[in-house]
Amino acid sequence: MAAPLSDGERRKQISVRGIAGLGDVAEVRKSFNRHLHFTLVKDRNVATPRDYYFALAHTVRDHLVGRWIRTQQHYYERDPKRIYYLSLEFYMGRTLQNTMVNLGLQNACDEAIYQLGLDLEELEEIEEDAGLGNGGLGRLAACFLDSMATLGLAAYGYGIRYEFGIFNQKIVDGWQVEEADDWLRYGNPWEKARPEYMLPVHFYGRVEHAPDGVKWIDTQVVLAMPYDTPVPGYKNNTVNTMRLWSAKAPNDFNLQEFNMGDYIEAVLDRNLAENISRVLYPNDNFFEGKELRLKQEYFVVAATLQDIIRRFKSSKFGCRDPVRTCFETFPDKVAIQLNDTHPALSIPELMRILVDVEKVDWDKAWEITKRTCAYTNHTVLPEALERWPVSMFEKLLPRHLEIIYALNQMHLDRVAALYPGDIDRLRRMSVIEEGDCKRINMAHLCVIGSHAVNGVARIHSRIVSDSVFKDFYELEPEKFQNKTNGITPRRWLLLCNPGLADIIAEKIGEGFITDLSQLKKLLEFIDNETFIRDVAKVKQENKLKFAAYLEEQYKVKINPMSMFDVQVKRIHEYKRQLLNCLHAITLYNRIRCNPSKSFVPRTIMIGGKAAPGYHMAKMIIKLITSIGEVINNDPYVGDKLKVIFLENYRVSLAEKVIPAADLSQQISTAGTEASGTGNMKFMVNGALTIGTMDGANVEMAEEAGEENLFIFGMRVEDVEALDRKGYNAREYYESLPELRQAIDQISSGFFSPRDPGCFRDVVNMLMYHDRFKVFADYEAYIKCQGQVDQLFMDPREWTRKVIRNIACSGKFSSDRTITEYAREIWGVEPSATAIPPPNLPRN
Repeated sequence: MAAPLSDGERRKQISVRGIAGLGDVAEVRKSFNRHLHFTLVKDRNVATPRDYYFALAHTVRDHLVGRWIRTQQHYYERDPKRIYYLSLEFYMGRTLQNTMVNLGLQNACDEAIYQLGLDLEELEEIEEDAGLGNGGLGRLAACFLDSMATLGLAAYGYGIRYEFGIFNQKIVDGWQVEEADDWLRYGNPWEKARPEYMLPVHFYGRVEHAPDGVKWIDTQVVLAMPYDTPVPGYKNNTVNTMRLWSAKAPNDFNLQEFNMGDYIEAVLDRNLAENISRVLYPNDNFFEGKELRLKQEYFVVAATLQDIIRRFKSSKFGCRDPVRTCFETFPDKVAIQLNDTHPALSIPELMRILVDVEKVDWDKAWEITKRTCAYTNHTVLPEALERWPVSMFEKLLPRHLEIIYALNQMHLDRVAALYPGDIDRLRRMSVIEEGDCKRINMAHLCVIGSHAVNGVARIHSRIVSDSVFKDFYELEPEKFQNKTNGITPRRWLLLCNPGLADIIAEKIGEGFITDLSQLKKLLEFIDNETFIRDVAKVKQENKLKFAAYLEEQYKVKINPMSMFDVQVKRIHEYKRQLLNCLHAITLYNRIRCNPSKSFVPRTIMIGGKAAPGYHMAKMIIKLITSIGEVINNDPYVGDKLKVIFLENYRVSLAEKVIPAADLSQQISTAGTEASGTGNMKFMVNGALTIGTMDGANVEMAEEAGEENLFIFGMRVEDVEALDRKGYNAREYYESLPELRQAIDQISSGFFSPRDPGCFRDVVNMLMYHDRFKVFADYEAYIKCQGQVDQLFMDPREWTRKVIRNIACSGKFSSDRTITEYAREIWGVEPSATAIPPPNLPRN
C-alpha cells in the first residue's frame, strides 16, 4: 500500500488554510533567520532543532503582538462588558500550530521552513504540551478561550501558571509510573511576564471589628505575578488574553522571624510561599481536601478579583487612575464564570472587597455579587464535590468564614420563611454541613451566590435540577440552565485532520470553520460515490500515519486495515474501561475457541492517566497492559486482535489518534458522565460511537439519529430501578458463561502468571462493590459490538454512517456553546466584525 502523504505534502497540494503568497513566505523566512541569529544562537556556531522551533515560534508570535495590543486598545475604547472565565485548569496543549492556523499563516510558514531545508512537522513536535489540566474540565476551558476570541468577545481566562502540569505517564512492567512534567524547562515563547501588575494575596491573620468597619490584619502576604498568553481568534485579528498567576515570596518574607541571624534559612523558606503555584493537583472527579489546594483556590481568586476591579475602575488604555468609583454598574460591565466550584471563593472574596474595602452596603454588595457571578457544575459524583473543613477556613481565611456564615444565615432565613417548620430542608440546603467535622459545601455556596447555574449536557442539567440541587431548583427554578459542551473546530478538525477539512471545504466551502452547523450541507453527499471514497481514503491515510507513529514510538506493529477501536480518557471506574477489557477477553476467547473462523480484525487502543493515589485506576491500567501482553503474543491470534495501551495520553497525542479512530468508546454508566467532549471530537473526525445514553451521547444520537450510533445498555431510569431492586453482580456472573470465563481468567492469574493474585482487588470490586454496574451492561455491550463488526464488513455502508455523523456534528462546536453563554448568562452579543489588522489604520 502507498505510504501516507505527510501533512506537509498535503498542505502543499491544496488547503483550507489558505494559499501562501510569495511575499508572506519571504517575510517569514527573513523573520525566522533574524530570530535564529540574533535572539537565540548568538555566540554558537551551530543551531539545534530546538533553536529552530524557538525561531519559528518567535516569528509567529511577532504576528500576534500587534493584533494583541490593538485588541486591548479596541476594548478600552469601546468599553464592552468583559467576560472573566475563572478556572484552576487550562489544558492548552501546544500553541505553535494552533496560532498559525488561526492567523492564516500555516502555508506561508510551511513553505518558508521547507525552503530552509527544515520540516515543519518535526519542529511542531519539539513543543511541550501546556498540560495545566487533568482532562475534560481543563480542555473545555481551552476550547472556550478559542471560541470567545473567534466570536470577538472581550474575554479573559484566569488561572494558575503551574510550574509542573499534569504528570508524564510512563508504563513500567505494565504499571503506571509518574514523572514530573517540567514543561517550562526550556522556557515558554508564548507567555509574557507582567511584573508591573504583580499583586499581594493575604492568608492567615485575624479579623478586627472596629467602629469604622472590619479589618483583616496580621496576614501573611504572597505576591501573584501575572504571565499573559495571547489567545488568537480565527482570522478576525482579535487576540484575547489568558492571564496565569505565579506565586512569589515578598522580599521580606519570613526575615522578621529570623532576625536572630538565620538569614540563609529565612531565604530558603521563600519556597513555602512559592509552592502555591508549583504543581497541578492530578485528580479528576475527586476532591482532595489539602490546605495547599485551598491556598491555590484562594490565590487565583484574590489576584484575579483585584485585577478585575482595577480594570473596571480605569477604563482608558494603559491608564491606572480610577475613572469609576461607584459599583452600581459593576454587573453591567463584568461577568465572572466559575468553572466548577474550584473558584467558588470568588463569591465571599467579592463580598469582602465590596463591603470591607469599598464600603458598599451589605445588601447592595450581595445583589452585585449575585448578578456578576455564574456557576457551571461539571459532575454529579458525590466524591467530586468540594466540602472544606470549617477549621481549615478559620485558620487560613478567617474573614471569608465570617462572610460565608453571614451569607448562609441570610439564605436559611429566606428558606425558613418559605418553608416554615421544614428543618430537614434547612439541613439539606445549608452551606455549612454539620457533623463530626463541620464542612463548607462549596457547590451550595456557588448556587446561592450566582444568578445562573448550568450543567454541561441536557441529561446532566436535568439530573442537576432533579436531584443534585433539587431543593435549590424548587426555590429558584429560573436560575437553572443547560449549556451543552462543545469543542473548537479549529484545533479538532482543521489542525488535527487537514485531509478531512480539505475534502469538506471542496464540497461546501470554508464557512463551516466558524459556523460548524454548515456541515449539514454534507447530507446531500451521503450517496455520492466520489465523496464516500474520499472520506474512506482520508481515514485510511490517517490510520497508516498513526500506525507508523505507534511503530516508531512504541515498537508495536499493528494492522492498518484492522478496525481502530479507541477509548481515550482519564482512567476511572465510572468510565468503565473494565467493560472494554471484558470485551477484549471475550473476543480473545472466541478466537482461541475457533481459530479458523473469520473475525473482523481489531486493534483495541486504551489510553489515559490514573490519579496517582487512585489504587483501582492503577490496577485497571495494569490489567489492560497484562491482557495486551497475553493477546499480542499469542500466535493463534495473529493480526486478528491487538490490545495497545497508549502511554502518556495528552492533547498532542489526542490530535493524532482521534483522526485515525474507526470506533469511539463512550461507555460510562448512564447518569455519571456529565457531558464528555472526546465523544464530540471523534464524531466530527469520522469515527462511529459505541456508547450508553449518557452525557452528550444523548444529544449526538438525537442529532445523527440513534440508528447511526451504536447505543446499548441501561438508561438512567434503568440504573435507578436497579438501585432500588439491588444490584447483584453474582447473578450476571452465574448466568453469562462468557462473562464468567473472563472473570475466572482474571481471577486465576491467566493474565498475570507471575503473580496469580495480582487482580484480586479488581475482581472483588466487580463482584461485590461495583457502583457502576459493569456486569449489568456486559451482555448488551457484547451484542452491540457484534453489530459494529457486521457494519465494518460493509465499508460503503460504514462510511455513509460516518458522513452522516460528521454532517450532524455541527451542534457540538464550542462556538455554539459560547454564543449561548454570552446571550443567556453574560448578557453580551458575539460579534462577527473583524478588528482591522495592525498594518491598517483603525478607523
